[in-house]
Amino acid sequence: MTIRGKAWKFGADVDTDIIIPARYLTTIDPLELAAHCMEPVSPDFPRRVQPGDVVVAGKNFGCGSSREHAPMALKGCGVAAVIAPTFARIFYRNAFNVGLPAIESAEAAAAIAEGDEVEIDLAAGRIVNHTRGERYAFAPIPPFMMELVAAGGLMAWLKGQKVK
Repeated sequence: MTIRGKAWKFGADVDTDIIIPARYLTTIDPLELAAHCMEPVSPDFPRRVQPGDVVVAGKNFGCGSSREHAPMALKGCGVAAVIAPTFARIFYRNAFNVGLPAIESAEAAAAIAEGDEVEIDLAAGRIVNHTRGERYAFAPIPPFMMELVAAGGLMAWLKGQKVK
């Protein structure tokens, strides 16, 4: 699976209240959540981000309260993946549960700038920064997590298991 899009850069310790403020947790509709995604730090993010774009952030992305709404809001905006040196563990798992790849790469997170065109090959564990002509490697995503992403998340994966 390959992802290609523009990078949106955020800092370290972006918590789930920044990704989707708690006052909007009255729905689980990804499109409704998307309208307020990253609102405290980038109010126009939902209007400017394009399907396939990638969020690149500093360490500890997704820290704070445990809420599946955070990766759902990003996915609802069209964000295809998040790259960070580290993730809060519950965010990391929630991201894959909704079919959003979370890629740990300190090198890529440091080198990629806002607006860079990036391509991610999830199976190969490779990120190409087409804007800067650079490549970065990351540890391959475990096969089961790749199955979740390919299915569109845990619930879709489970529905597929019932059919077999």
